[in-house]
Amino acid sequence: MATDVVMPQMGESIFEGTITKWLKKPGDKVERDEPLFEISTDKVDAEIPSPSAGVLKEIKVNEGQTVPIQTVVAVIDGAGSAAAAPAPTPAKTPAPQAAAAPAPPPAARPATPPPAAAAPTQTAPQAVPVPQRSGERIHSSPLVRRMAAERGIDLTTVPGTGAGGRISKQDIEAVIAAGAVPAAASTPAAAPARPATPATSVAPAPPAVSGGQIHVAFESAVPREKIYFGNYQVEPMSNMRQRIAEHMVASKRVSAHVYSVDEIDMTKVASLRAKAKDEFEQRYETKLTFMPFFVKAAVAGLRAFPTMNASLDGTNVVLHKEINIGIAVALDWGLIVPVVKGADEKNVLGIQRTLNDLAERARSKKLKPEEVQEGTFSITNPGVFGGLFGLPVISQPNVGILGLGMIEKRPVVINDSIAIRSMCYVTLSYDHRVVDGAVAHRFLHQVKETLENWSEPVL
Repeated sequence: MATDVVMPQMGESIFEGTITKWLKKPGDKVERDEPLFEISTDKVDAEIPSPSAGVLKEIKVNEGQTVPIQTVVAVIDGAGSAAAAPAPTPAKTPAPQAAAAPAPPPAARPATPPPAAAAPTQTAPQAVPVPQRSGERIHSSPLVRRMAAERGIDLTTVPGTGAGGRISKQDIEAVIAAGAVPAAASTPAAAPARPATPATSVAPAPPAVSGGQIHVAFESAVPREKIYFGNYQVEPMSNMRQRIAEHMVASKRVSAHVYSVDEIDMTKVASLRAKAKDEFEQRYETKLTFMPFFVKAAVAGLRAFPTMNASLDGTNVVLHKEINIGIAVALDWGLIVPVVKGADEKNVLGIQRTLNDLAERARSKKLKPEEVQEGTFSITNPGVFGGLFGLPVISQPNVGILGLGMIEKRPVVINDSIAIRSMCYVTLSYDHRVVDGAVAHRFLHQVKETLENWSEPVL
């Protein structure tokens, strides 16, 4: 009996996924729940287990392709029998082929043979959906809406090939690739001019970036610079790297970033940790790091200044009652920010165990989408790599992120005497639309006071 393997839905707001790697190839035996392929979504990268045991008979979606949820991506033959359910495949396959159907009208071919295959593919579908989508709700993911906004594309004029007419990332990419931006409909001459932009005029660039969003960032950064010269090699950005770039560019564009720096005497915490870490590890079977102390100090600051524990929705400031702190975790292939939910309700042990669990599952691609969502504040730790301090980009939709520098012994003046203390620079990046400098510095002072006068036991 054959079993269809489908693209899973990795969260309520996720409607498509990109297959980044197949862990098996056709003909390989697979066990039930054995990792079969890896996917990347707007929220998280994950390994997807096999739904049944058998032989991987066919792979329908190649690495690097983005497809809607519930799309059949592979077939597993459980007992060597013929595929029993080929019907779902045509149901999903017409999505990309539907755009090719309008291509046969060869009216444009005598005039311009080379672009005939691309231009009718996009212009024909766009002319039809305009009246159909008029007044209707547009179904699309946050990524699609960002891409459309960045390119000035009117989503009401884009035909959706996804489930229920949903506009997918591929639909937007098709419009961008054709240069048929709906916003330029009133001036048709503008559409053909788009391929002349640096992002599309350089041949090796498109394979490196498929989302379109990154092209915009590069266009604005180096509008007419020559970037291909001398000896070089071109490496495509990974899906995660593309998404990180999209989020960072969006955050810098949306939030009015301001930065504040302070210095904290970590001597008391360092001494306490040094005395307790061995017993802590023996008793609880987990290592004691500095991060739980910073999380607790951030909680104290967020309680004292709720404006830092907020988000901005238009002209409304959303003050979150929960304190959910996202912790940046460096991966070999990128960066992810899992969230410690209810950080204000946990002690040092609870925070340390949660941190270790989230970090371990992030590195093994076992995180669930909800574990990287609903953060209300963030912390990043460049100090662990030897950084003195950094100026981090705010993780949307937060209004603040705390950056931790390296903890090192330095000479400082205390009561007119020079002493050797364990010191650490901390930086606060905050959104000046919501947070003023006075609040930011008072928040940092609360963090500083909590750490320098630490009183909570760790054992």
